[in-house]
Amino acid sequence: MSAIRPAPAIVRDLGRADYEPVFAAMRAFTDAREPGTPDELWVVEHAPVYTLGLGADPAHVLAPHGIPVVQTDRGGEVTFHGPGQVVIYLLIDLRRQKPGGKLYARQFVTKIEQAIIDVLAAYNLAGVRIEGAPGIYMADGPKQGAKIAALGLKVRGNGCTYHGVSLNVAMDLSPFTWINPCGYAGLETVDMKSVGVDAALADVQTDLARALVMQLATMNSPASTQQPQSSPQGHAAI
Repeated sequence: MSAIRPAPAIVRDLGRADYEPVFAAMRAFTDAREPGTPDELWVVEHAPVYTLGLGADPAHVLAPHGIPVVQTDRGGEVTFHGPGQVVIYLLIDLRRQKPGGKLYARQFVTKIEQAIIDVLAAYNLAGVRIEGAPGIYMADGPKQGAKIAALGLKVRGNGCTYHGVSLNVAMDLSPFTWINPCGYAGLETVDMKSVGVDAALADVQTDLARALVMQLATMNSPASTQQPQSSPQGHAAI
């Protein structure tokens, strides 16, 4: 008998929202999950905020310029969220994606990264993975090695995830220069507009949500076998 595939994740559009209430809602949703709770993707555009991962060094926030700094429980270092950026939170029960046991987090990350790569390709942009560095970077052109998408997750011991991914579309990129992005001085951050693509935020939100749903629907199949490159601009893993 073939395994029963889980239903596609429910996609919810939260519009523009402050970070902290959404962070609290993600934790509350995950606390209340039951074995039959449907998975969800939350699409949101945040007001300006810096978020710190569990292992983040606050010293990497060089000059916040009045932007709130929020400690979170995701992995990773410091990043910035703001208007003009697609943020999608993945509230997923990894256990139900793999008969007989929970899915490995690395495979989950690979699927998320592939969704971003596929969306960028649809806009004629080449994105690339960096070995040991979650997120997506420009694969070629004058901005080769610059980061265009970030990834940070919380995977609880029961296999339930929250936090997610951000893709820069058309932002004020200045706040990235007021931190050491992902803990590394000099790591350049770009958006789709700065590499030549004018796209409506709503369109990219829809495209990325759809790509993530497709990747999650084939969770037990490997993502395409793009080989990771070495760390960008000489930086180590993020």
